Amino acid sequence: MVTSKHILGTFDEALSSLRNDLLMMAGLAERSLDRAIKGLLERNDDLCANAIADDEEIDQLEKQIDKDGFEILLRYQPVASDLRRVISAMKLSPNIERVGDQATSIAKRARKLNRHPPLPEVQLIVPIQAHAMSMFKDSINAFVREDVELARAVVARDKQLDDMNRSANRQLTERMMQDRDQLRGYLNLILISRCLERVGDHATNIAEDAVYAAAAEDIRHQTLAVSA
Repeated sequence: MVTSKHILGTFDEALSSLRNDLLMMAGLAERSLDRAIKGLLERNDDLCANAIADDEEIDQLEKQIDKDGFEILLRYQPVASDLRRVISAMKLSPNIERVGDQATSIAKRARKLNRHPPLPEVQLIVPIQAHAMSMFKDSINAFVREDVELARAVVARDKQLDDMNRSANRQLTERMMQDRDQLRGYLNLILISRCLERVGDHATNIAEDAVYAAAAEDIRHQTLAVSA
């Protein structure tokens, strides 16, 4: 009996360490995204550079989480809910890493925009960024708290973000047709908006994994199935 408690405690510590690394990784991705958007809105190349620099640490944490996750699976051979928690944690890290990649892409395009006169249409990005960031934060919180309802709400909000992205794209495409001299600038804003839409996709993936970890329910593609 004592041995069983010792093993369980050690597994719990290993899982806690894995989750702490995930939270650190998510915090870095959130910071990177925030810096990239501020670099865009404030025309600050230093913030853009800092956002890009964060990516290396995010990548290293992803590798560490993969390594630690496999070690937990091999050493403790967890089953049922414990197995789901480990697997879901390992599935989260690639989505968090890709959020960091989107932040890097935004920062690089922001630096290009900063070399040219400011475009008033950059304000179209603000509500899209706020929605995408909110989805990302809530998806991480849903996983940590094992909050199934919050996770489902994140998934439901993805369509609104898609609609916001499409609306911004239409407006920016119209401006491209009217002002050919700023064509590249409008194109960069379209691509930044698309990056934020993809942040929402990754947040959705994280939320779906949160539901699986907490409730053993696979909710992927459910919306598509209903729509069909």
